[in-house]
Amino acid sequence: NELSDKIYVMSVVCKNNKKVTFRCTEKDLVGDVPEARYGHSLDVVYSRGRSMGVLFGGRSYIPSNQRTTERWNSVDDCLPHVFLVDFEFGCATSYILPELQDGLSFHVSIARNDTIYILGGHSLANNIRPANLYRIRIDLPLGSPAVNCTVLP
Repeated sequence: NELSDKIYVMSVVCKNNKKVTFRCTEKDLVGDVPEARYGHSLDVVYSRGRSMGVLFGGRSYIPSNQRTTERWNSVDDCLPHVFLVDFEFGCATSYILPELQDGLSFHVSIARNDTIYILGGHSLANNIRPANLYRIRIDLPLGSPAVNCTVLP
């Protein structure tokens, strides 16, 4: 039970004969590479003429060196970090936001311009399904990005 920590970028390719095909490009990430996961979200935000992928949440298998016979297929929540991913260069940067206390899996997220909204999901650690709506705003100036979170009860 291994998951890949690569990122897969799907794109639409239009040919002259109007036939549409999909292309999948596999990219290795550098920097703060997020652990392999499932049940996460990945949205694209746009700010100041730039775009970034924003990865949050999910679950991952426990590391192989911590597996026992009884816990071979066990999973844990991923840490509640927000990852900004530059698809062009394959760079990832992790952000810890105090408003996000639990890693959430199978939540719903939607991006609009420079903001992502996250609702629902489940945390294995404390078996909760939070009723909060999280608003994560991403500012992408030429220097370091700014990532802010607001909890909307």
